[in-house]
Amino acid sequence: MMKWTTSLRIMLCTVLATSLIAVGFGSDRVDVAEAASDHYKFDFGAGAVANGYTGVSASTAYTAARGYGFNTPANMKNVSASGSGVASDAVQFLKFGTKSDNTFNVDLPNGLYEVKVTLGNTARASVAAEGVYQIMNMTGNGATDQFQIPVTDGQLNLLVTEGKAGTAFTLSALEIRKLSNQPVTNRTIYIGGDSTVCNYYPLGSSVQGGWGQLLPTYVNNTTFQVRNMATSGQIARGFRDDGQMEAILKYIKPGDYFILQLGINDSNAKNNTTEAQFKEIMRDMVRQAKNKGATVILSTPQGRATDFNSANVHQAENRWYNASTRALAQEEGVTLVDLNKLSSAYFTSIGPAATLALYMNGDSLHPNRQGASQLARIVAADLKRQGLNGF
Repeated sequence: MMKWTTSLRIMLCTVLATSLIAVGFGSDRVDVAEAASDHYKFDFGAGAVANGYTGVSASTAYTAARGYGFNTPANMKNVSASGSGVASDAVQFLKFGTKSDNTFNVDLPNGLYEVKVTLGNTARASVAAEGVYQIMNMTGNGATDQFQIPVTDGQLNLLVTEGKAGTAFTLSALEIRKLSNQPVTNRTIYIGGDSTVCNYYPLGSSVQGGWGQLLPTYVNNTTFQVRNMATSGQIARGFRDDGQMEAILKYIKPGDYFILQLGINDSNAKNNTTEAQFKEIMRDMVRQAKNKGATVILSTPQGRATDFNSANVHQAENRWYNASTRALAQEEGVTLVDLNKLSSAYFTSIGPAATLALYMNGDSLHPNRQGASQLARIVAADLKRQGLNGF
């Protein structure tokens, strides 16, 4: 049964008298020169529509008169979901990929928007819009996250796509809020990395954490938003060639930061990447970001929880192609956060038992939420020490 439809547009406040206001979801903020006056809320699936939302069924085709809908509804399917309210049902994308034409389209005046997504029952899924990734590898039923996006052609084109092959890619709800008439993102800290850096869901309460997920706690959110594009298992070649770097390069600009930490998986023999190859792939990404006018920061990965010697000194300098990351930072004249050495000094100060408590149970590589927070604190403190603003 197709959903009934409430009003598409809910107008918020009129233009404020003040010259600047700050708006945003969660910790991300944007300073804008006019009030945000457009707010769109969509509830997907075949069930009842949550109050204040516009209902969208899998069969809702885009028309110019409607101003929203699926570009190819034949490739959509209504499905149930295990949440409540807007998360009680969803639509599933049967055709996917960042370049797919199977998108949900919304006509929007040009400007800067913040988009909040709620997925349905999904083991792992990414969100793409305008042909590039926006959010990487959301996990867990009813997972939520948000991103800023500039709209320059009068329409947002969004889809949910693979984070892991063979899983369902579903969308329960979408909320779009206009932040500014100017289609330029707030200053942004982009992060590339692997499972020690990436986001885990729910973002606010996950047991496991990546330091990129916890970095916003240590960032001045009136100055910067953080966009963490790291993913579990990632190597330098994959980050550069499989869509994450593409997404960053689409939006990164002067005044933005790009923090890149890889090497753990690259140095695993199964990934067939020599240290020389790793260094040159990293160099390519550094130069591409520098060419966009961004400030590039290289980081070395922290060691394992068990990297203590007989004198209870933590030391992991020679792991994971760290020497090449250090050398590359010097050769390319970019900032280095030597998280490997910095975290070892911290782990030595607290001792082996306390260090192990910062990692997942039975896992000497992946930090838990508390450990990720400590690593994020160390990264932010070192960037502040080196004179980078926003920390």
